[in-house]
Amino acid sequence: MPLPALFISHGAPDIAIQDTPATRALRQLGKSLGTIDAIVVASAHWLTSGPVVSAQSRLKTLHDFYWGPEPELYQKEYPATGNPQLAEAIAAALRDHGIAADIDIHRGMDHGVWTPLVHLRPDADIPVVALSTQPHRGAEHHLAVGRALAPLRDQGVLIIASGAITHNLRGIGTASAHTYALEFSQWAKEKIESRSLRSLLNYRSEAPHAAVNHPTPEHLLPLFVALGTAEKGPWTRLHSSWTYGVLAMDIYRFG
Repeated sequence: MPLPALFISHGAPDIAIQDTPATRALRQLGKSLGTIDAIVVASAHWLTSGPVVSAQSRLKTLHDFYWGPEPELYQKEYPATGNPQLAEAIAAALRDHGIAADIDIHRGMDHGVWTPLVHLRPDADIPVVALSTQPHRGAEHHLAVGRALAPLRDQGVLIIASGAITHNLRGIGTASAHTYALEFSQWAKEKIESRSLRSLLNYRSEAPHAAVNHPTPEHLLPLFVALGTAEKGPWTRLHSSWTYGVLAMDIYRFG
């Protein structure tokens, strides 16, 4: 039975040290997934012109953020191993689908990769491969990337798209932000669960407050990688909560 694909809204970096409804949901989800041989994470925090796959044997935990004076957050480590062989296979699969792809033997894990994994797989006992996002290439491109990776789900590979359903950090602490973020989150849920792929691909023109919730697209584009890997089977929201009033912590399961 194939593993599902997941879209995880990773929120602010301090998710790594928080105990919240979202982090508890991730821990429960991790226990429910069964046997996983490897994890591929398409991250909103690794931006490249074309797909690049991490191919280190041991991945350094990157603290690629500034989020206030929280020493515990900057000392947090996620000691996962990598999987260079799988990285090469992913790059080859993308090329076979006409998508130029490279590998990077130096790249570690940005916080889009490791902060959700701290809760989903707290023992860091599964090899991890990171996949970059291409912010200038749009939703259709990322859907094609997902389609190329779809066979991995039958090979014990858990595919995670790590981004955010809403991501306007300037809205934190403003009274009106939750209203426009909530409307976008509700629209996304309706379109995802009704499998309205065309509307999702056209989210920039069809979704309410799209440009306000996503001033730049990189946090929503990983969603389309997950969609592409699981075009059959149910698309379901597993969890919904909020942090800082404006960051939706929605988690979706595909397939």
